[in-house]
Amino acid sequence: MILTDKEIVYRQEVGTMIDPFFPQQVREKDGQRIISYGLSSFGYDIRIGDEIYETARGIEDYAMDPKDQADQRPQWKLLGNITGKHGRYVTIRPHGFALGVSLERFKIPRDVIGVCLGKSTYARCGLIVNVTPLEPSWEGFLTIELHNTTTRPVRVYIGEGIAQILFHRGACEPMVAYADRAGKYQGQPQRPVFAKV
Repeated sequence: MILTDKEIVYRQEVGTMIDPFFPQQVREKDGQRIISYGLSSFGYDIRIGDEIYETARGIEDYAMDPKDQADQRPQWKLLGNITGKHGRYVTIRPHGFALGVSLERFKIPRDVIGVCLGKSTYARCGLIVNVTPLEPSWEGFLTIELHNTTTRPVRVYIGEGIAQILFHRGACEPMVAYADRAGKYQGQPQRPVFAKV
């Protein structure tokens, strides 16, 4: 069963599932319209922070290998953000791929799993937003994958809504949750985390 806004608020009160938590949609900041974030009817819209890495140019022959234990940072370039008339943003180049991080920290209850969907505002610009499931008992900041599917650059606004998390409650707790098996992405810091095995 998917959690409603009432159930998300209840989970927040008994166990701080999302931090910081905004109990309503935030659509304006400093008198300016923004891409919304906060609690919605059947989910929670998360924001993206300013540490966003894009795959570096000029190293197309360097394989993105999830099993390579060497530091993967040479494959990535930290995007600097700029302030424009609509707020702070980074630009994802055409067909570019980037990793960002949520401003929210999560502590998923043992009987809940979160599923991420990109916000329609970005989807209509050709940006695919992906986050793998927020597994039962997982904690940390979310690494957010961004893929520009278009032939034009896409701006991503820092500190504004990027995706929505839908929370599903299981009929009972799992026999083995993420923390039980010492999942490799447990306790992710507030920076993008690269692939691990």
